Amino acid sequence: MAGDKVDGGEVPLLYSEGNIAARVALEREVRGWSTIELADRVSKAGVKMNQTAVWRIENGTPRRRINVDEALAFARVFELPLEELMSPPLEGLDLDSRRLVQEAVEAYYETRDAEDRLHHAVVGIAEHIQAHPDSSRAIHEQCLRLMGEERDARALTEYIEGGGYYR
Repeated sequence: MAGDKVDGGEVPLLYSEGNIAARVALEREVRGWSTIELADRVSKAGVKMNQTAVWRIENGTPRRRINVDEALAFARVFELPLEELMSPPLEGLDLDSRRLVQEAVEAYYETRDAEDRLHHAVVGIAEHIQAHPDSSRAIHEQCLRLMGEERDARALTEYIEGGGYYR
């Protein structure tokens, strides 16, 4: 526990309320959220909180205590596992680097979700073409109408005719 002494020195905790408070401030800043916006998000996640509570968690002397429900709500709004939220912030990354990493992570998940949607649509169209082989040309024409570019429409049509990437 914090305050335990080993060879005359204090043993730091791997997980602590202080770590959560530091991570709350860091994660809020990385996302460019105000304390008001974070309080609103936590409240929408099911734990009533106001801007003053967020400020006191981050800056108060003494620091405002964080209960389990609040810790879980912070983890939810930051989309972090609770264990990660409780861990000390990693050293060596400045705020701009953390923002860039956050942007990359969000883009990665958005791309993965879009690829999954594309896959399901492509497989459905490929199955439709198998059942109705004479519809292939009309599907290409519809792709062309919606996409506007022959090259893109041809690439999507070839992707569809190949059955997508999981077949």
